[in-house]
Amino acid sequence: MKNIRTAFSVFFLLILGGFLFVWVGNEVTFREELLTRSLPSGLYSIVEEKQDLLIDQASEIGIEILITDGYRSPEEQDSLHGQGRTMSGSIVTYAEAGESYHNYGLAIDFALRLDDDSVVWDIERDDNGNGESDWFEVAMIGKNLGFDWGGDWQRFKDYPHLEMTFGLSIRDLQRGWRPEDKID
Repeated sequence: MKNIRTAFSVFFLLILGGFLFVWVGNEVTFREELLTRSLPSGLYSIVEEKQDLLIDQASEIGIEILITDGYRSPEEQDSLHGQGRTMSGSIVTYAEAGESYHNYGLAIDFALRLDDDSVVWDIERDDNGNGESDWFEVAMIGKNLGFDWGGDWQRFKDYPHLEMTFGLSIRDLQRGWRPEDKID
C-alpha cells in the first residue's frame, strides 16, 4: 500500500510539474507578446463613438460641451504631471506617463461651452435653466453611455474626467492588455 501511495505521489508531482512548466512557458510567451504591443495614438474607437454621443445628447438638452482632452501622449502626460511640481501652475494630475487612462485612449475631459464660445469649468452652472447643474447632467449622460466619472471618485474628485476601463486596470494596460483582449 505504501508503494502505491509513493507511486501515486510521484505520478501526481510529475503531472503537476509538467502542467506548471507548460503553463509557465505559455504565460511567459504570452506576456512577452503583450509587452511588445505599441501604445495607441488616439482614442479607442468605442470611446470616440461614445464621446460623440455625449456631445450630441448634451446638446439635445441645451448644454454645449467641449472635449478639452482625449488621448494624451506620454510626453503630454509628463508635462501635465510637472505642473505644480517642476513647472509653475497648480497640480492638475497625480498620474505620470503610463499611469492615466488618457495614455491608452480610454479617457476624455470636458468643459462647458458658453454662447460666446468661451469655456468654463463651473460645476454649479445651469444655463439650460432646468434647476439642475449642467455639469452633473453631462456626467449622468456620460455614465449612461458607459463612462466612469471622475466626480464619483472617493479621494481625488476629477469632475471633467470620463473614462472607459473595459475592466482593465492601469497595470493591465502597462502590461500590454488592450480592450479588444477583453471584448467577446
